[in-house]
This record gives sequence, C-alpha cells and structure tokens, in this order.
Amino acid sequence: MSDKDTASINRNPAVDIALKTYVFLAYAFVFAPIAASFVFSFNSDRFPSIPLGHFSLEWYKAVATDPLVWEGLRNTLMVGVIVGVVATALGFGAAYTDFRYRFFGKQVYLALALLPPTIPVVILGLGMLAYLSRINLSGNALSVIIAHVVICAPFAMAIIRLRLSQMDPDLEAAAWNLGASEWAAMRHVIVPFAMPAILGALFITMAVSFDEFAIAWFVSGLNETLPVKVLGFLQGQVSPRINAIGTFVFVTSMTLVILAQVLLTSRGDKTRPAPDE
Repeated sequence: MSDKDTASINRNPAVDIALKTYVFLAYAFVFAPIAASFVFSFNSDRFPSIPLGHFSLEWYKAVATDPLVWEGLRNTLMVGVIVGVVATALGFGAAYTDFRYRFFGKQVYLALALLPPTIPVVILGLGMLAYLSRINLSGNALSVIIAHVVICAPFAMAIIRLRLSQMDPDLEAAAWNLGASEWAAMRHVIVPFAMPAILGALFITMAVSFDEFAIAWFVSGLNETLPVKVLGFLQGQVSPRINAIGTFVFVTSMTLVILAQVLLTSRGDKTRPAPDE
C-alpha cells in the first residue's frame, strides 16, 4: 500500500480542514507584514496609505542611486560569504567530532556549541563589543565577521550533525580497513555523504548573517551592513526606501533558504530506502 493510500485512509475531513486553516492563518500572520512592505515599495505615495497610489519604481531608483546603500550591500555580501564559509567549516568540524568520538563531557560540549543562538542578541552584542574592544578589533568588518561566525556556526553544526546521524558509522571504518587513510576516508566518504548538508548550512548561515543587524550594530562601527543602514534610515526619518531595501533583503534571504531546503530534501530523499511494494 502506498503512502498516499495510507494518508487518505487515516485522514479525517474535519481535522484536515482545521489543519489547513491553521497553516493558512499561520502563514498569513507571518508573511502579512512582508507582503505589505513589498506592496508599499511600489507605491508612489511617500507614506503607507490605502487606497494605494499609482505603481512606481521611484523608491527602487532612490535606493539604486544611494552610495550608502551600495556601501552597506558591499559590506553585507562580503561579511555574509566569509561568515558562511568559516561558520560552515567550524560547524562541520564540531558535527564530525560529535559523530565520530566519544569523550567525557560530550553533552557539555554539545550544549556549549549550540548555546550562542539562545543568548539574547543585546547581551551577546554587548559582550562582543566589550571583548572585541579589549583586543582592538571593534569597529571594523572583521569584528562583524567574528560576531556572526559565533552566531552562525551552531546552525551549521546542527544541520550537518543531523545529516551525519543518518550515516552508518561502519562506512568510515570499512574505508580504513580497505587501506584508506583518515584524510582519504574523510574526503571520499564523509564529505560526499555530508555535502548536501554542508551546502545547505552554507546558504543558511549566509542568510542568517545577511539578515542580522542587532549585533552588527554594536560592533560594526562605520562598516555598517545593509540591515544596520536600514536601522539608520528609521532613526533619521521614515522613508519608503526602507520598503524597497526590505524587499530586496527578504528575496535574497528566501532564495538562500529555499536553495538550502531543496538541497537537504532532494538529496535526503535519495538516501532513503524504497518502501516495500
């Protein structure tokens, strides 16, 4: 019996309608502000109002000609790419350590490795500012990279750790028995198996870095990322350019997240055993 037949037998119409309604309302609640920002970014009126004015690209043109926005975008892209690579590498190392080795205090190791995202961003930002100031690194792009790596590495570790948990530990041992060195086994067995998660972690960490503004605001100094620039616009005056920038940031982040999701689900499905006929 196929999964489709099983789902149809176990489906209660009332429960099905309730679940669909709940999902629709949840998505509407989450994405309504984003949709409003997207719509108002094409509105000719300076302030959000209903009925809307006529369709206009005025605010996108204003953003495209603003050197501060381009400077923030350049900083954001540079930081995001570097953070994605470094955080994914650290996350892979931490995940492989958890997968391969048993040692005293392993649970404490995992708790500490996954701790940073649970800390309030204001506290983490102040802590980063104090620490980086003591070692003369505050106020430049490197400080943002360090802070974002601390935030993003746990996400990469969690994604890659989940992938490695689906792997038979004996595969690596079998490669050793066939004469492969530890590095050869890592290169030809572990990395290919974990590659979908590695790429997914890369895109996710880039998206997290791309969106983050609170900690970047504390440590960036004059090297502001694009979200920090948006915060500056809000502090100065309410400008419709914010809607245009927000739409661009959202589309970019969603693209990265969707790419990660496609990689993780498509490759994951291929590794699952086929159901019995």
